[in-house]
Amino acid sequence: MRANIPATQTVIEIKQPGGPDVLVPATRPVPEPKTGEVLIRITAAGVNRADCLQRMGRYPMPPGAPDIPGLECSGTIVKIGDGVAEWREGDQVCALLIGDGYGEYAAVPAVQCLPVPAGVSLVDAGGLPETFCTVWTNVFDRIHLKAGEIFLQQGGSSGIGMTAIQLAKAFGATVLTTAGSDEKCQACRDYGADLAINYRTQDFVEVAKAFTNGRGVDAIFDMVGGDYIPRELDLLAPEGRLCFVALMRGARVEADFGLIQRKHLTVTGSTLRPRPVAEKAAIIASLREKVWPLWAAGKLRTFTYRRFSLTEAAEAHRLMESSRHIGKILLVP
Repeated sequence: MRANIPATQTVIEIKQPGGPDVLVPATRPVPEPKTGEVLIRITAAGVNRADCLQRMGRYPMPPGAPDIPGLECSGTIVKIGDGVAEWREGDQVCALLIGDGYGEYAAVPAVQCLPVPAGVSLVDAGGLPETFCTVWTNVFDRIHLKAGEIFLQQGGSSGIGMTAIQLAKAFGATVLTTAGSDEKCQACRDYGADLAINYRTQDFVEVAKAFTNGRGVDAIFDMVGGDYIPRELDLLAPEGRLCFVALMRGARVEADFGLIQRKHLTVTGSTLRPRPVAEKAAIIASLREKVWPLWAAGKLRTFTYRRFSLTEAAEAHRLMESSRHIGKILLVP
């Protein structure tokens, strides 16, 4: 297999900060896996909002991160670095990346790889690692969602949203979500949401309070921020928890911190990309133990919306920024 590894590969570079058209094909060397790494021949890579922000120059890049975007991929291991015992050449995996997904090959720490789940195609697996790692570390590790609780996912038709709906439901929560059209709301219900709220025509606080007989929800996972924040604090039940992974409508708001105190609320947030390899490895290990068996049990489904070729990365970004999609967008070299 090593004899088939070329010296160079096609990647998608960000020529300069700007719109989708700054994404251009380029030729780069195929990386060598370092100690503890494997080299993956990429079959598919997920497109994420963070990629768009990186393209626009609005993403704070972690030290040492590559300039090639792409935070997740699936593919075949074609070379093993020193010190790797678990994987073999020819293994099919999906992997959490710090970058380099928009290419034909990526070197990644072996501990950030997962086997392709039962019943999932190698292509569709390319859209799983970033979303599943993000949801697990925030919804279950940070705000400790438990069976029997009521959970609200903002933006349920996104890749993260559809992951969170399925996992919250699989672990015994009642799931509420918001989405921006009746079609998207129906998709959320199809993936397990007990209640889907069209935020363009309904007030999510009012609807969720009516659903819970005025009590409110136990946990909220949010990517919106901005003026949603004070409304979410109002919606949370006593001892409720709010967690952010993005603040698309703004990071600075006026909020009643007395409400946080009186209701014993927890407000938190996190990022994934800058975390050290050891922390990412722990998230991956938890997924493999607690979540990956749910695929074989038929409790999880993939949610690929559209596939683009690698050289159509600009079109993929246009679709992402239009918010017309439901689920994941993939690049296929």
